[in-house]
Amino acid sequence: MDGITVVKVGGNEVDDPAWTAKLAEAVAAAPAGVVIVHGGGKEVTEVQRVLGAEPEWREGLRVTTPEALRAVSMVLSGVVNKRLVASVIGAGAAAVGISGEGGPTLEAVPARGGQVGRTGEIARVDDRLLRVLLDAGLVPIVSPVSRGPDGGALNVNADDAAAAVATGLKAERFFMVTNVPGVLADGSTIDRVTTIELERLISAGVASGGMVPKLRAAMRAAKSGVREVRIGDLSLFSEPESGTRIVV
Repeated sequence: MDGITVVKVGGNEVDDPAWTAKLAEAVAAAPAGVVIVHGGGKEVTEVQRVLGAEPEWREGLRVTTPEALRAVSMVLSGVVNKRLVASVIGAGAAAVGISGEGGPTLEAVPARGGQVGRTGEIARVDDRLLRVLLDAGLVPIVSPVSRGPDGGALNVNADDAAAAVATGLKAERFFMVTNVPGVLADGSTIDRVTTIELERLISAGVASGGMVPKLRAAMRAAKSGVREVRIGDLSLFSEPESGTRIVV
């Protein structure tokens, strides 16, 4: 299938029923060939605490202990994934939920030599299952939980997983959907920015916090040949000039 759009949605949005319903409507109204990759870190943290394990981060990466991995798998491959599937089906499109472990679609290796537990980084994307689902007219909704070299699950950052999927599918478009209209500078949305300029924005602290991994993932997708890479809100689906476009 040509003209594929990979959409990354984050954990700060997917627990909002009203926002999720609007996303589902946008996906159902879009041309065929949409793949959703989602996060859900906020809910992972909540469940992890319920299970009696306090979350820990090192240099922006969640330390994925065995207890944390239980929370990650339960929330991402279970609760959040099925919530999004139900919303998209409710909006009138056929959808199916999978994790990166299925296929396996996403193969990963331990990040930082295993120093952050079962946290991983993508090593390979096998696009066969995704293409079968797309060719059948379904919207694949993908949890970023991936298969490690030992056969066990690895917790992969959803931004990185989505960029890898967009690259692996040779997608036409990669939308990173957030709750802000794009990359902001002095309160205004930047319409278009090169990967070199983005690095300068990050170094200058103009882009910070959770936006940084999104920008780096977007840059990787742009450099890997995805023609249209944009960051913004749900208007990305309906307004071709909305958001911030990332170019090489």
